[in-house]
Amino acid sequence: MQYRIEGMDCASCVDKIERALRRLPGVSEIELNFATQKLELTLAPDVNTDVEDIEKTIKRLGFGVSALTGEQNEAGLNGSQAAIDEQQWWQTIKGKQVIGIGILMSAAYGLSLVFPEYGAWAFIVAVVIGVLPFARKALLLAATGTPFSIEMLMSVAAIGALFIGESGEAAAVVFLFSVGELFESVAADRARAGIKALVSLVPKTAILLDAQGKQQHVAASSLQVDDVVLVRPGDSVPADGVIINGTSSLDDSPITGESVPVAKTIDDAVFAGSINIDGVLQVRVQKTAADNTIARIIELVEQAQASKAPTARFIERFSRYYTPAVMAIAALIIVVPPLLMGGEWATWLYRGLALLLIACPCALVLSTPAAIASGLAAGARRGLLIKGGSALETIGQVNTVAFDKTGTLTEGKPRVTDVIAFTPESSSVHAQDQNDILALFASVESGSSHPLAKAIVDHAEAASVVVPAATNASATAGKAVHATVAERKLAIGSPIYAAEHAVISPKQQRHIETLQNEGKTVSILFDEQSRMALGLIALRDELREDAQAGVAQLKAMGVRSVMLTGDNRLTAQALARDLDIDWQAELLPEDKLRLLNDMKNEHKIAMVGDGINDAPALATADVGIAMGGGTDVAMETADIALLKSRVTDTAHLIALSRTTMSNIKQNVVFALGLKGLFLITTILGVTGLWIAVMADAGATVLVTLNALRLLRFKGAAYE
Repeated sequence: MQYRIEGMDCASCVDKIERALRRLPGVSEIELNFATQKLELTLAPDVNTDVEDIEKTIKRLGFGVSALTGEQNEAGLNGSQAAIDEQQWWQTIKGKQVIGIGILMSAAYGLSLVFPEYGAWAFIVAVVIGVLPFARKALLLAATGTPFSIEMLMSVAAIGALFIGESGEAAAVVFLFSVGELFESVAADRARAGIKALVSLVPKTAILLDAQGKQQHVAASSLQVDDVVLVRPGDSVPADGVIINGTSSLDDSPITGESVPVAKTIDDAVFAGSINIDGVLQVRVQKTAADNTIARIIELVEQAQASKAPTARFIERFSRYYTPAVMAIAALIIVVPPLLMGGEWATWLYRGLALLLIACPCALVLSTPAAIASGLAAGARRGLLIKGGSALETIGQVNTVAFDKTGTLTEGKPRVTDVIAFTPESSSVHAQDQNDILALFASVESGSSHPLAKAIVDHAEAASVVVPAATNASATAGKAVHATVAERKLAIGSPIYAAEHAVISPKQQRHIETLQNEGKTVSILFDEQSRMALGLIALRDELREDAQAGVAQLKAMGVRSVMLTGDNRLTAQALARDLDIDWQAELLPEDKLRLLNDMKNEHKIAMVGDGINDAPALATADVGIAMGGGTDVAMETADIALLKSRVTDTAHLIALSRTTMSNIKQNVVFALGLKGLFLITTILGVTGLWIAVMADAGATVLVTLNALRLLRFKGAAYE
């Protein structure tokens, strides 16, 4: 069963609801996410508890509840994606409560001015009426397993103040408490801004094309696989799919965070939420709304915000002992001075009641999840998909980052770097220029599906070289390809194969060795009849544009980088030299695992891979990071997915984690420091009840607002 819960303004609200639901027979597997306001639970069959009991329990605790229907779930609308009704503060339950109590207190104050002899009674009536909803909620919470709630502390303090004749102070406590609750609610809504921003990216409507091309406006959530939709310039793509007609530039920033539009044409994939810039497209739907990229990103962010970081779990355990301890101190303050020191009962009762209000752990409990939720949302906006508070916390602690080479530090596809035509030793043979050699290479390779062959053919096409037709194409497995071009029997092979079947001069050999020392793969073209080497092409899987900057940023942050690759040593050494990075080459998958385990004995390790063939290594590291580009594999494989596929985002991740953990420490200092300060001033009699309420609400609001600063995170530092 799934519900959307309204009115939770701090993380302790989650504990209150979960405790109450656990007491209902047959209710289990309760998961309540404060950030997304989504409740999931399992209700066993054949028990006395029914759906109404669940909803009544939640409503009696003062929270709004609405069930998520099967239709909503099928449409991909989870707790945060359900229609979010934006309300102004005065339209909310707590807003109306503040206004009502404010009017009540104002009336009591006015009555006390006109009829002074009845002033105290006016305040007593106002306090009793104002405190009733809080006292009722406090008793319900106590009955459902939460006896030390802030509502209980406030109610005891307000009623206690009435008994010692401080009716004006009691009225201030009730009013300020209700105002503080409202502030907390508004701040909590701001903290959920990250999820709401993602929800707003989901297109609401689509233009469906039928078999005759007739247009029909439909809800995007109703689209099915293989439907064809029309996407006009300026429209958002309504579903994940593939272009079947048209060419355009698309802004993929809602999904990948990359602001530069990407040119796409027939057979290219598009994402729901991408914005079509200039062309008209027809797109065949490949995923329903429940399974599109944005919906799955939202789901992963929700799951991440629901999972608790180690620090959050520690704070929660600490708060369980903190509140009863402070209440015991409050009881001692009320009793000890009058009994042992001759103090006045009224004075020390007053101070003890004030201390009760300070005892509320809301700000302390909220200090970590508020920062974690904001950090996760800030990361999602930048294309850093972090799957949980634990991963966000751990990545900032790593001091070594291990990178896979292919597809991670490099682009993952070879490119032609050099085309060299050999000068013939005999003047009777016509000299050929680079384009002639490139044309012959492309002709011989045109029938091959090998990645190197494809790179050569693509390079020839880009250079507008006329490629002659080839016949009698064949291959020597793993060694060479052969073809007849213009009645010449040509072959392309490795330097070792070419040296066995053709004449390679010392000068040509030096060319080959120089290119190989640069980490390039060399292919030799030769005439099989004359055994003459005609030329060579060198290819290399080039570094990503930001690879050097990414490694340099990590080094500046005190993080060591190491490249792990199964490629040959020469290639690895050349790339590592360009990157100024440690390296290990010619590694089998089990070798990578062994090295990672060895490094884990001394360091916190993050492993960055392409999310496909690096799964074992990603799982072995303390934190696994997948280079993704929005792919399914990247979002499902590791602890973190880099949707932009940028090396520099690894440094941004660590910076975000460190900033988040710093924010948490600030929050804990704010929460405990403010309460500690007012604890002392309360015992000394400097501050009273209403200041205690302000201290509690102020600490909670301060902690939340500080956490919201993380939403402004733009990179390795605030910009």
